[in-house]
Amino acid sequence: MNWFGKKKTSNTPSAVSATSKNRTNGGGGGSNHNGGAITETANTVVNLRENIATQEKREKHLEKKIEQLTGEAKAKMAKKDKKGALFALKRKKLYEAEIDKIANIKMTLETQVMNLESAAQNAATMQAMKTGTSQMKKIRQETDIDQVDDLMDEIKEEMEMADEISNALAQPVDPLMADEDDLLAELEELEAEDVTEQLLEPMKKMELPEVPSGELPSVPNATKEEEAELKKLEAELAGL
Repeated sequence: MNWFGKKKTSNTPSAVSATSKNRTNGGGGGSNHNGGAITETANTVVNLRENIATQEKREKHLEKKIEQLTGEAKAKMAKKDKKGALFALKRKKLYEAEIDKIANIKMTLETQVMNLESAAQNAATMQAMKTGTSQMKKIRQETDIDQVDDLMDEIKEEMEMADEISNALAQPVDPLMADEDDLLAELEELEAEDVTEQLLEPMKKMELPEVPSGELPSVPNATKEEEAELKKLEAELAGL
């Protein structure tokens, strides 16, 4: 008697067969080509998930069987058929034990899936790091330190030249700058003339007495010498 019903043929390999197949194809020994290794890992994960799905289907089938046997045991007990009810309960216990095994298998498969996905992620990360390191090394080899020093020297020279050009363009343009000494001398002469005019200005404003037009009055009891001096003074005033 087949307690588990008609055996279904499935093309889906079990976890053991999938692992064995993977080892046979070189998955266990590792591959030198990273892309091939990643592809094999992805295929293995797919196989494992298919096995998990198969186990879940089988688990649901067994749960239905357990429900049926539970109902059968109750029906036999109602008919006072204790032997038949006991036999149904024994079959129920077998199915329950099988479900426990399936749960353990599913846990193992899930663990393998997580480990494989983590390993694949680590491998991809490591490959990315290797690629980055290789590119950095390539760039460093193409960028020689002497070339960097030469480039910095050229940049400094260009900056100095640019400063010189800027300073030259910033200089004032004055066509009379060459004659500045002559202009300063002329300015000093003008200042000297202004000083002289300022000194003479008070004398121009002074009111001088008018020069008498006639003869000076005679001085009584004057001596000949005094009269001679008066005539000399008259002659000087007449000449003014």
